Amino acid sequence: MQSMTHSVRSELHRHVAFPLGALLACLALPLAADDAKVASTLRELGGIVAEVGGAVTKVAFKDCSKLGDAEFRHIGQLKSLKSLTLYGKCHGLTDETIVHLAGLTALEELGTDGIQVTDAGLKHLAALPNLRSASFFHIAFPDKGFSGEGFEAFKTLPKLERLTVAGTPFNDKGMAAVAGLAQLKEFRTWHTFQTQAGNEHLLKLTGLRTLMLGQRLRQYGGKPNGLSIDDSTIATLAKMKSLESLSLDEVRLTHAGLVQLKALPELKRLTLQRADISEADIAKLRADLPNVTIEWKPLTDAERKGLEGLLKQ
Repeated sequence: MQSMTHSVRSELHRHVAFPLGALLACLALPLAADDAKVASTLRELGGIVAEVGGAVTKVAFKDCSKLGDAEFRHIGQLKSLKSLTLYGKCHGLTDETIVHLAGLTALEELGTDGIQVTDAGLKHLAALPNLRSASFFHIAFPDKGFSGEGFEAFKTLPKLERLTVAGTPFNDKGMAAVAGLAQLKEFRTWHTFQTQAGNEHLLKLTGLRTLMLGQRLRQYGGKPNGLSIDDSTIATLAKMKSLESLSLDEVRLTHAGLVQLKALPELKRLTLQRADISEADIAKLRADLPNVTIEWKPLTDAERKGLEGLLKQ
């Protein structure tokens, strides 16, 4: 690093009339060298790294199990990084290590799986002004006191349009926090601990265009297993007038419930995944919603068996 800095200074000394563009390029050389070293390290650990002009712009891991404090510290030095994917048991990203990512001011896309942060830890990501899309799979899973309240800090992210939260103890407190993110255009959540009451918070997202809502995780230990989506949920969703696309997953519904979606003036697509509903009801619904593309297929025997277990009260 010192020898490279010395060569840049020598070049400046030799050329009195030094073009501004060339000057900036030379000054950037040490940073590019750092990026190259980090890129090499991350590739050795199985990461996929993309570079533009010597600067790392994208890092993706399918298996993060080997990443720890040192690796996240290195990633946090990639000032041109725009896309970061940390999938596959990213248990090394904790409240202590997530702080290393707070300097990624160019980051636009973040995808995570299995990070072990608390609600307080999430707040470090509120320092990413260019973040547009964020997904959190299995965050703090199994239940470690995480509720999702920490998402309230994301109010300071003006460009955040897409958020996914799934497979986590995220609950109604988390739903209330997400409802405060008025900048969201798309929200997806499933396999969490939200309830019917939590769904009501979504009404505050008056600019939301795309919503994917899946069934809650079953809770054991004698706790009630109330459904988070059924026909009564549709009455709430029918009030979200900005919706253009709606997806519902692992549900038991009827035409009487779904026909309430006629109240959505902008709705163009309805996707029913692993949905227990009769073919006759779907036919009636298509007639009632002629301008809406409805995606649905009958359950397989295996899907029906799995759904019955999930929806068991």
